[in-house]
Amino acid sequence: MIRVGGVVSYPSIVLASGSPRRRELLESAGVAFTVVSADIDESPLPEETPAEMVVRLAIAKAQAVVGRAPSGAAILAADTTVDIDGATLGKPESAEDAQRMLGLLSNRWHLVHSGVCLLGPGPLASFRVTTEVRFTDLRVHDIERYIVTGEPVDRAGAYAMQGGAAGFVAEIRGSVTNVIGLPLAETLAALRDI
Repeated sequence: MIRVGGVVSYPSIVLASGSPRRRELLESAGVAFTVVSADIDESPLPEETPAEMVVRLAIAKAQAVVGRAPSGAAILAADTTVDIDGATLGKPESAEDAQRMLGLLSNRWHLVHSGVCLLGPGPLASFRVTTEVRFTDLRVHDIERYIVTGEPVDRAGAYAMQGGAAGFVAEIRGSVTNVIGLPLAETLAALRDI
């Protein structure tokens, strides 16, 4: 790792994700990278817990871009999901689905899991980070007003903590950036080891 003019230089890094949140988090830390999006089936497997799923998907995303990454590059992939009572809340399929998810999270604790995978130039490394989040008591009109913004679309659990749902979060235990989509401190520590 070398720091040049405010940018941290690791070996060549490929981010296997089209997520704007992950890109923003890495850029905020001064990490230089290129993006090669992974297109994989993100459906949970039977009997798979949300915590197991995110690690499996992160590894699958990294492996999916191996042939499109520059030779010798380190591939960074991640997957994030919301877990309420052991059930996976992925991205909502509709406004009604987003309303259902936010209703489940109202006035309750839930878990946000992120699986992270680093592939090459050394051996594959993967890990999971879990953050506990408690929402305030959401009223129907709070949920409806938020859904109208369009922000719940393409967000695990139908919310963006760094956006309009910031006021929904009453308490958090663990990594804030994990809830946004990439546990940054843990990811940077892993990148230092490559």
